[in-house]
Amino acid sequence: MRLTFFLLPVSVLFASAPRAQAPSDVPVFEIQPVESQIKFDVDASVSIEGTFDKWGATLTFASADGSTGVLNINIQADSVDTGSGMKNGKLKGKNFFNVKENPLITFKSTKIVPTGPETCEVYGDFTIRGVTKQEKLNLTVTGRGTGSGTIAGTMAFDRKQYGMNSGIPFIKIADRVEVTVNLKLKRVSGPPVQLRE
Repeated sequence: MRLTFFLLPVSVLFASAPRAQAPSDVPVFEIQPVESQIKFDVDASVSIEGTFDKWGATLTFASADGSTGVLNINIQADSVDTGSGMKNGKLKGKNFFNVKENPLITFKSTKIVPTGPETCEVYGDFTIRGVTKQEKLNLTVTGRGTGSGTIAGTMAFDRKQYGMNSGIPFIKIADRVEVTVNLKLKRVSGPPVQLRE
């Protein structure tokens, strides 16, 4: 079974700078929040499923070159809801998210490396419970050149490297956690993004 957290956005902003200030040769995107989701999965002896009700993101470009993109995601860790008060409390507590001292879970990209016409590797600083390490998000882009599409992919990390060494009573949880991103985008101005290998 898999430990799954669905992040359904209350506030998601892509390219939040005012459109009037964006040069005409720079792609500007907005996300379609109802059709987007981010999941956190880990093998576990009991299926756990929940939501983060509050998160936001920005995707900006300096030019039409896909390698100039910057992806930032900010999640309110305290907004997790698994449908179980016990599980929520454990995840918010000091052994997991430690939300009192570290209210945000973030991913801030530092480099985008196109690996093909529809794929790229996004390297960035991932921070959870106050620990930051560089991780890699492998993305596939669909709908290229149509003005709308999706970016989807996965990032895997070891929870124990971030100090999450404990478990939940009577539930066996694996160390490897997978983050799955599936975001529906619409280009509102500027040219298509060019991804080149």
